[in-house]
Amino acid sequence: MAFPAKKFITSSFFGFTLLVALVAFLLKFNSSQKLFTVEELALYNGTDDSLPILLGILGSVFDVTKGKSHYGAGGGYSHFAGRDASRAFVSGNFTDGLTDSLRGLSSTEVHSVVGWRDFYFRSYKFVGRLVGRYYDSQGNPTKYLKGAEAKAARGAQLMEKQKEMEAKQPSCNSRWSQDDGGEVWCDNGFPRLVQRPLEIALTGKMSKRCACYNEDQLGQPGLEVYSGCDYLAKRCRV
Repeated sequence: MAFPAKKFITSSFFGFTLLVALVAFLLKFNSSQKLFTVEELALYNGTDDSLPILLGILGSVFDVTKGKSHYGAGGGYSHFAGRDASRAFVSGNFTDGLTDSLRGLSSTEVHSVVGWRDFYFRSYKFVGRLVGRYYDSQGNPTKYLKGAEAKAARGAQLMEKQKEMEAKQPSCNSRWSQDDGGEVWCDNGFPRLVQRPLEIALTGKMSKRCACYNEDQLGQPGLEVYSGCDYLAKRCRV
């Protein structure tokens, strides 16, 4: 009779241990999924030493207290504390640009914002989600978050495609100094300004780059000789 009782006690203890572990896991999971309102998040802006410092980006909320010297009152990044200022991570506008709206940003800029969010996931503790533009009242992603992530993915694809295209035509060497100004040159070939065809899709703006072309390629359309530079010069002042 002693053995069954011992077996029962052991089984009960094992079951109780599993239950405790499960409850602890659920509590930890639920605490990490806290939903904040804009008003609640604003309380954690680093001005109250009794509270942690939190910031939001794309609706994800992180505890950045360990970076208090940066995010606390008077810190260089204090404008990010207690709010979701996703746009400012790429705009650099810390006055009227402290908003979570990404409206009008290019695909590469949105990709950069997503990259910043990934940085916080790697570097700081994720503590919950902000109810609003990117998460609904149940903590589910909204169409705005899905749209931002899709746009960021397109930006990544375009950047990779542009990188592959430009690798086929080597870029010029370049240098600049305050005394001498700028200079571009080619070890092999001749420097030419050329349009970056994907740039309009990436940034919403047209831009050019300096690439090196062999002499038999110089007749291609769209190649621009630097102003004041000879047709077959290997170095050009800019």
